[in-house]
Amino acid sequence: MLPPYDGPVLEVRNVHRSFQTGSRIIHVLKGIDMEVNPQQLVMLKGRSGSGKTTLLNMLGGLDQPSSGDILFSGQPLQDWGDRRRTALRRKEIGFIFQAYALMPLLSAWENVELSLRMADVPRSEWKDRVGHCLDLVGLTKRVKHRPFEMSGGEQQRVAIAKAIAHRPRLLLADEPTAELDSKMGAQVMAVFRNIIEVEQVTICMTTHDPTILEVADHVYEMADGRFIK
Repeated sequence: MLPPYDGPVLEVRNVHRSFQTGSRIIHVLKGIDMEVNPQQLVMLKGRSGSGKTTLLNMLGGLDQPSSGDILFSGQPLQDWGDRRRTALRRKEIGFIFQAYALMPLLSAWENVELSLRMADVPRSEWKDRVGHCLDLVGLTKRVKHRPFEMSGGEQQRVAIAKAIAHRPRLLLADEPTAELDSKMGAQVMAVFRNIIEVEQVTICMTTHDPTILEVADHVYEMADGRFIK
């Protein structure tokens, strides 16, 4: 879908984002510049309301900047139409949400399989790919379990397997350890490092947890819509 590109997976250039509420204009992002290079784990750190989730949504093409440029593999997302951005998300980006976003009546295997179906991956590839992804996140013995039969950490690992199943270039994760204790959070970070190496994926995530920052390749700290230098 995208031509070969040797530069950063993401480039953000002087991005601003404002919202109007009645007569008030709220400036959420104020001149953001950043790069995310291939096979890096990049963290956006900041308190609630700092703007990090708004930025993450724009990196995934879910929202657009009020001004500035966001380039995905050299392509300016803000110049694309909705249909093209939707196709990009389906093929090239995986999302991990704080609330796991698993189908409660489906097993771990079926949840991952569903993501392949939605990405139009040929059915002949499903079995091997689902098994591979669940093995990567250490859940080969839990494939038949449904979400309510698993711990929070296990559910998050299913969500990771689901997000990488269609072989995206970029994985975006919103506070993936927020609901986990420190031990489970460390396990999720270990999974992230492993899938970067094995799947050659790039990860950008938000967090407010200082205990996991050491595993990142780069940390951007945010406050009041800006990066703190």
